[in-house]
Amino acid sequence: MGQSDSPTGVPPVEQLVTRSGDLKSELVAFAQSPRFARRLEALLDEAADRLGSLDETTAIHAIDYFALQHRLADGSTVVERFVSRRRPPLPEDERAMLLGWRDVIEGIFEVWQRDRGAVVLHNLLDDLVYRTHSTMGRRALGKLRKGMFVAARVVPVHPATDDWLVSGNLAVYPSGAGPELAQAAVQALTADPQLLLRNPDLLRRAREMEAEARADFIGLFGTDLLVLEPRQAQERLREYHRHRQEKIRTELDGEASEQTQGNGPSLDELSSLPQDLRDAETLAVIYDESEGLCYYADFGHLDALFADPALARDRTRLARLREYLDDDSVSPMVIRRLVQRHPGGADAVFRALLRKPAFTWERDGEALLRRRKKSHYAREPLPSITLVGDRLAELLRTESPSTS
Repeated sequence: MGQSDSPTGVPPVEQLVTRSGDLKSELVAFAQSPRFARRLEALLDEAADRLGSLDETTAIHAIDYFALQHRLADGSTVVERFVSRRRPPLPEDERAMLLGWRDVIEGIFEVWQRDRGAVVLHNLLDDLVYRTHSTMGRRALGKLRKGMFVAARVVPVHPATDDWLVSGNLAVYPSGAGPELAQAAVQALTADPQLLLRNPDLLRRAREMEAEARADFIGLFGTDLLVLEPRQAQERLREYHRHRQEKIRTELDGEASEQTQGNGPSLDELSSLPQDLRDAETLAVIYDESEGLCYYADFGHLDALFADPALARDRTRLARLREYLDDDSVSPMVIRRLVQRHPGGADAVFRALLRKPAFTWERDGEALLRRRKKSHYAREPLPSITLVGDRLAELLRTESPSTS
């Protein structure tokens, strides 16, 4: 690849896009080579429908995911293997380009405008804008018009640029599909709140809203942790959400306050608990500073155990604590809360659980949590409030033509 007059020494974007088409073809061929056949076949089987059928779009998506994101047995990705083994070795800027493709954005985008050979796409999920190219040339994006929508995967053209590249297929939708796609965007955000991390402004605003909501919880109940029977917990949650709704309405002007009436989930929906929590004997409702509003079944049994370590003779309580330690859905925060509430009992409880007479929480507790809760330390805690961008909010308020 030729040199550029750019201060970064990286070739022009148009040249990078052209070269990326050749390299992507090489990478896909490498991913489909016999060395990965068994792993790729398993991934394609997972992507197939219940009858074993696999359409072309789904197959392309699965292969693209396999090449860029799937973790092999040693923890590496196919693209990393390709970059390290390709002969002749790639120049440094091309190595950086390919490794940058691991940063995949899957989004639902609105077409904002055409920009020479690229299109400017606004992602409804993270509320960010992506100037996007195609390795298939300008004609591949020629059918896109302002106001249309696309579901797509995009990757950086190169880490030194702000441009993006379509990776895989584009699914194109007319402008009228906006409200329906907005619902899909909300479902995606609910399933993966980590998308908030891409937009520092949305994340900051969500944290500010979370802090205010938590302060209201503490102001109402005098604490950020309640240990209750499930029925009582639902009553308290209903009281809290009614308090929040009334506060928000008093802060709005008359017309805006009226518009909030009947909009959004009801108090019953807001205070409802999943069946497994309703079946528990006790329930902790915690509004944590970092992790937001969360619920934990049978917290009361463990709270009593830490308050009186002699209860460790009851093996069912120790078994429940072991489940808390081993369950990836249980945050380390909950274990710390038990210790903070009853610091004098922690050493005795964990000695009985782990059968380690020398265990002390002060010396060994954090290391224990890091071993048992690795995934929690690998990601940043997110607020339990998911904030959406203005355009997504506007589309959610728009009635879909199919329901009018």
